[in-house]
Amino acid sequence: MKLKWILISGMLVSGLPLFAQDNTGGNNTTTTQTGTGRQLAVETIEDFEESEDWVARATCPLGETRTLKLVQRGEIRAADDENARPDYNEAASVTTDAKNPNHILGVKTYFQDRGFDRVEVSPPQEFVIKGKARQFSVWVLGRKFRHTLYIKLRDYRGKIHKLRVGRLDFFGWRRLTITVPGWIPQSNRYSLLDKNLHFVSLFVVSDHHEVGGDFYFYVDILKAMIDRTEQQYPGSEIKDNW
Repeated sequence: MKLKWILISGMLVSGLPLFAQDNTGGNNTTTTQTGTGRQLAVETIEDFEESEDWVARATCPLGETRTLKLVQRGEIRAADDENARPDYNEAASVTTDAKNPNHILGVKTYFQDRGFDRVEVSPPQEFVIKGKARQFSVWVLGRKFRHTLYIKLRDYRGKIHKLRVGRLDFFGWRRLTITVPGWIPQSNRYSLLDKNLHFVSLFVVSDHHEVGGDFYFYVDILKAMIDRTEQQYPGSEIKDNW
């Protein structure tokens, strides 16, 4: 049988050419059934509509480091994400934003020691990923600085993993995606014990070629692609944690 490659949110999946999508708007989840029987769910971890409690910490003691929730208006997004929020023109932004404020999270900091200083932004508590995390994606507003964005994860053993998402050397909004490597422990054997991967934070490391000074960056719509194939079977609702 001839197999085809299917592109799902930046991942190539080998399987039969037929698959179905189920969009459930209630919990911001998109479930994809591939030809091999794998269930991949794309979930919105944080849309930053209620991000007042996110905290920023920096290594540089100079300048000011803080977060600010802003209303996003009139920016042009890339068209490669069907689940991205629509763009608004100036005439429609007043009425549309009343229904969907479309907030983003801004981070301000100061870099002095080039190539060493960094700023980390984290939620009030870690996000627990229910299932096997395959990918993470986040929208970032770039200002053409060559600083690098990372994601920090914690596995069920408590070990921290820092994954490079990409450079911010671009203008405008861009969706950056990182694939979770297989060497991060996410064992199927312990899936029923809720020993899942945790999202800890995002952080930006300064580039040693950039001049120091104030630095701003903005993030929106943090998502995860989750594989729950091994968790869906009769009796899976009973947890081995008593």
